Amino acid sequence: MNNTEKVIKEIKEFHTDIEAWFRGVKDQESLYKKLLAGFNTDFKMINGNNDTITLAAFSEWLPGAYGQFPDRSIVLENIEVHTTEGHGLASYVEIQTTGSTVTRRKSSAVFVIDEERAFWIHLIEKWI
Repeated sequence: MNNTEKVIKEIKEFHTDIEAWFRGVKDQESLYKKLLAGFNTDFKMINGNNDTITLAAFSEWLPGAYGQFPDRSIVLENIEVHTTEGHGLASYVEIQTTGSTVTRRKSSAVFVIDEERAFWIHLIEKWI
């Protein structure tokens, strides 16, 4: 698998898993471990509200969100990826639908890449 494929795989798998997390449809402990395994320990994100969230803060937030949105769906559009030997830069649109509420965000993410996979290190989300 080339680096572009690793980044795309990580983006798609993470969003499939976080959707399952929000719905509460998979084993909580194993899914929690899988979700966090995709992040570099230095991960930070800036969410749509312009708040900076560290991996530690995200890890603490996750348990409270498990099963809280049983009908939420997440769709990704317009995934674009550029890679070097050890890094990836991706942009995509994420659409979350919960009942009649639809939110859209444009995301830009930086990944560090090793022989096996891509790891999230930075994410910026902007509401659209």
